[in-house]
Amino acid sequence: MACKVCYCLWLFLILLALFGSIVSADSVQNPTSRVSPGTACKSTPDPSYCKSVLPPDQNGNVYDYGRISVKKSVSQARKFLNLVEKYIQRGSFLSATAIRALQDCRTLGELNLDFLSSSFQTVNKTTRFLPSFQADDIQTLLSAILTNQQTCLDGLKDTASAWSIRNGLTVPLSNDTKLYTLSLAFFTKAWVPRTRTRTNTNTHTHTKKQLGFRNGRLPLKMSSRTRAIYESVSSRKLLEATVGEQVVVTDIVTVSQDGTGNFTTITDAIAAAPNKSVSTDGYFLIYVTAGLYQENVSIDKKKTYLMMVGDGINKTIITSNRSVVDGWTTFSSATFAVVGQGFVGVNMTFRNTAGAVKHQAVAVRNGADLSTFYSCSFEGYQDTLYVHSLRQFYRECDIYGTVDFIFGNAKVVFQSCNIYPRLPMSGQFNAITAQGRTDPNQDTGICIHNCTIRAAEDLGGVATYLGRPWKEYSRTVYMQSFMDSVINTAGWREWDGNFALTTLYYAEYSNSGPGSSTANRVTWPSYHVINSTDASNFTVSNFLLGDDWIPQTGVTYTDNFI
Repeated sequence: MACKVCYCLWLFLILLALFGSIVSADSVQNPTSRVSPGTACKSTPDPSYCKSVLPPDQNGNVYDYGRISVKKSVSQARKFLNLVEKYIQRGSFLSATAIRALQDCRTLGELNLDFLSSSFQTVNKTTRFLPSFQADDIQTLLSAILTNQQTCLDGLKDTASAWSIRNGLTVPLSNDTKLYTLSLAFFTKAWVPRTRTRTNTNTHTHTKKQLGFRNGRLPLKMSSRTRAIYESVSSRKLLEATVGEQVVVTDIVTVSQDGTGNFTTITDAIAAAPNKSVSTDGYFLIYVTAGLYQENVSIDKKKTYLMMVGDGINKTIITSNRSVVDGWTTFSSATFAVVGQGFVGVNMTFRNTAGAVKHQAVAVRNGADLSTFYSCSFEGYQDTLYVHSLRQFYRECDIYGTVDFIFGNAKVVFQSCNIYPRLPMSGQFNAITAQGRTDPNQDTGICIHNCTIRAAEDLGGVATYLGRPWKEYSRTVYMQSFMDSVINTAGWREWDGNFALTTLYYAEYSNSGPGSSTANRVTWPSYHVINSTDASNFTVSNFLLGDDWIPQTGVTYTDNFI
C-alpha cells in the first residue's frame, strides 16, 4: 500500500512539473502574460545577462521587459558616445589611423543613439504586434545597431597602434552589444507579428516612373537654367515609366566640371541640399554630367531623399583610391559613402583604383535605409561594395571585384545585375559575398536574384566562390541567377576552419548555367538547396517589403519570382 501511495505521489509530482513547464512555456510564447524575469529571460540569447538587466523583484510581460531593455540601451548609447569623444580629444597623441577608427565609432554611435531613441518612442506606446512594415522598421534599426557596434569594434581591432583605445572601449562595446542583443530579442518576440510573409506569389515587374516635379508641375519660380536641366534630364528618359506616373522632385541642380552647372563638385551640390527631408517632400535631384570626378563623397544622415543621376555608366565616374594599406579603416576607405535615408543613385560609375595589392578598398559604402541604385557600376578589387546596414535594393547594376567584393550586413536584394569576378593578387581566391550577420534575430541578409555571374576579362583560372561566412550567422541566397563556369563546383568557401558552418544560412534556388550545379556543393549542415516556398521569403516583396517604398524611386523591380 505504501508503495502504491509513493508511486501515485511520484506520478502526481511528475505531472505537476510537466504541467508547470507547459504553463511556463505558454507564458513565454504569449508576450502579454506576466512572468518572472527568469522565465522571460529563458528565450533570450544570454539568460544570465538578461536576468542581470531586469529588476529581480517584479513580474512583468515581455513588453515591459522590452521597454526596460530599450530604455537602458538609449542610456548606454549616450554614455558610449561620450566616451568616444573623450578619446578623440586626445587626438594629438594618436596615429591618423587610430583617429579615423574613433571617428568611425563616433559616426556609428550617433546613428545608434538616433535609432534607439526612435525605437523607444515606438515600443513605449505600443503593447501589441505591430503592422508588418512598422515592425520591419524597428527590427531593421535594432539590427543595424548591432552592425554598427561590430563595425566600430572591427575598426579598432585593425588599428595596430591603438591598443590603449581598444582596451578602453572593447569592454563597454561588448557590454552594450549584449544589451542591444537583448533589446532585439525582446522586440522580435513581443512586437513582430508571427506571420509576415505576403501570400501573393504572382510575378509583377514594376516599370520606372517618369521623372517629374511635385504634383506633375514645374515649380513656378524655376530659373531658366533649372528648367533647361529638367527638360534635358527628362528628354533623355533617365527614369522612364508608364504614362501618368511621376517621381516627385522638389528641386534640381547640376554638377559640371566645365563650370556650366550650379556646382563643379558633387560634394558642394550635396551641401546645398536641404536637411532632413521626408519621403513626401520629394527628391532633391543632383544631375552629375559626364566626367571623371576625383572625390571622396559622403552623404551624411541629415541629407535624406537625395536622387543623384549621371549621364551613364563609364560616362559619369566618381573615383578615389583610399585603402586599408594606406592607413584608412575599411569603413572610411569608401570613394562614395551614403547614410542619408532614401538615397537613389542612377546611371553612374563608382570606382576605387587602389588595386588588389592594397587589400580592402571600398568603392561604395551604403548605410542608407530604403536606398536604391539603378544602372550603376561598382568597380574595385577587395571589398568593392560595402552593403553596410539597413534596407537596400540594386537593379541592373555591374559589380566588379575579387575578395569579398559584396560584403556587409544590410537587408539587400540585387536584381538583374551583372557580377564580374576579376583577377586578385597572386595566391588569392575570389569570394563574391561575405555577409556579416552576427545575431539570429537580425533580419539581414544578401539575396542575389536573377543576376548573371561571369568572369571579368582578366580573371583567368582563379577559383571563385559564391561566398564565405564573415560573421557567425552569415546569410546569403542565390536564386534564379545564371552562373557561368567561373564558379567552383563546391560553391562556397570556409572563412576559418569550422567557424559558422552550423549557424550560417546559405541557399540556392533554381539557378542556371554551368556553374549552378549543386551536385558537388559543400555538405555543411547550414547550406541548403531550397524550394519555392523557402525562396519566396527572399523576394523583393517579402524580404524588403519593397512594394511599400521602391515604387516612389521610379526604379524597375520584380516583386516576386521571374
